[in-house]
Amino acid sequence: MPSDLSLTGAAPAPLRRLLPGQNARRLALLALLLAVSAAPYMTLGSRGNWGFVLPFRGAKLAALVLVGMAVSTSTVLFQTITRNRILTPSIMGFDALYVMILTGAVYLLGGHGVMRLPPTGIFVVNAGLLVLASLALFGTLLGRAGHDLMRMVLTGIIFGTLFRSLTSFLQRMIDPNEFAVIQVGSYARFTQIDTDLLAISAVVLLAAMAAAWAMRHRLDVIALGHDAAINLGEDPRRGQIQALVLIAVMVSVSTALVGPVAFLGLLVVSLARLITPTPYHGVLLPSAGLTAGIVLVGGQTLMERVLALSTPLPVIIDLAGGLVFLILLLKGLRR
Repeated sequence: MPSDLSLTGAAPAPLRRLLPGQNARRLALLALLLAVSAAPYMTLGSRGNWGFVLPFRGAKLAALVLVGMAVSTSTVLFQTITRNRILTPSIMGFDALYVMILTGAVYLLGGHGVMRLPPTGIFVVNAGLLVLASLALFGTLLGRAGHDLMRMVLTGIIFGTLFRSLTSFLQRMIDPNEFAVIQVGSYARFTQIDTDLLAISAVVLLAAMAAAWAMRHRLDVIALGHDAAINLGEDPRRGQIQALVLIAVMVSVSTALVGPVAFLGLLVVSLARLITPTPYHGVLLPSAGLTAGIVLVGGQTLMERVLALSTPLPVIIDLAGGLVFLILLLKGLRR
């Protein structure tokens, strides 16, 4: 299938370095909505000592915003270098890869062995393995099927099926009592954040997001296509490799911190493209990050503080994101 049929969203228009006034106002409105969402999250239903409540909830709030911005930024970069709006690292099999690594650790060390390991050590090893594995996974996908939407989707499905099959095989040989460790780690944990891990993650993720922001004008050029990028003096292959490294770091660290959320990136980036319809990454990156923060903080406030539901927020996000994926896929196939 020609790349023109992929939902690129890249317009061959002159690149602008300044934010248009309308987009700037919309970004300001998103920032205001995030602040409005954060206020009830920090205060609603609090009955204890504020000296304890504010730092405790503040750490979880910081984790929600940090993870949301990292996932949204990595999704924007991934869609730019693949020139497809329906593809995200999670859809291409990353979440299944995470669960397979977790299952392998429990199989080799046992559930109690994994639980006895220091959290910082588990986090560093887990994130490192995910970075290496994701570089190999995404690099293979981009190298062999980078310009064919259906081939990339099918390849991602095949890899995901392979990882899930290996995971299922290992789980059948694990003691049923130890399976609870895998079950807990297989879902995002927005209510249980280790503050020590949060500090390490913040340093790595903020550095990666700063590097992605520094590439924003180059990403505008890369999004125009291989030939156009070369004509404008940009080496698209070098830019793709640099973006791929940043994507691997952001998705690996954020997943190691809270667990996998399959369709978060697709959902928030699709919403951001509707709110700020522009191909320029100087607008799209902050728009997607703020939208992700609103979805996570506002959704967690609604589920946990207002409705008092025990349903995890990632379940709702995956349901909505799955519907968005199907809509975008069917829309792209009709073109």
